[in-house]
Amino acid sequence: MTTQHARLDDAALDQLFLGARTHNAWLDAPVADEVLQQLYALTRMAPTSANSQPGRIVFVKSPEAKERLKPALSPGNLDKTMSAPVTAIIAFDTEFYEKLPELFPARDMKSGIASRPAEVREKMAYMNSSLQGGYFILAARALGLDCGPMAGFDNAKVDAAFFPDGKWKSNFLINLGHGDAAKLHPRNPRLDFDEACRIA
Repeated sequence: MTTQHARLDDAALDQLFLGARTHNAWLDAPVADEVLQQLYALTRMAPTSANSQPGRIVFVKSPEAKERLKPALSPGNLDKTMSAPVTAIIAFDTEFYEKLPELFPARDMKSGIASRPAEVREKMAYMNSSLQGGYFILAARALGLDCGPMAGFDNAKVDAAFFPDGKWKSNFLINLGHGDAAKLHPRNPRLDFDEACRIA
């Protein structure tokens, strides 16, 4: 028997998509560790190839950790990141396949993936951690948080500061907290369906 899921109401769609914005200014309101744990519990439900879950997250929250992140930021991202209650480093584990016997017990996926060239494994990890990062944004919004995803940083410096063993690598950053809506600019346009989509 199949189940057809109910459509989310307009308020939920507004919170997750239509009314949600990328924030650059933050209210002085902390984000509890328990909320970050809830956030990961939702994020980990993202679909990934062979349930590989290569995404890894570092929640940069303490003043000491923020100082370690600071030299890697581009000038345009410095102030908004330093003022954010939390900055999540969305990263990926280059040795994600080591977890496959646990995560995909139905058959041996580890051997096949481990034998591929490193650049193929890294591309797989990068793509799937990007998908997990998208889920992270939606999960954060569902929990009442605002996000400011961004590039504009030196990956090598982030990796040296937070992943010195070289096993994890940074993908992108997400500032996290309660955004200051008073400092939002008007929303930029989005492409219409006919500009961006085809039904084949």
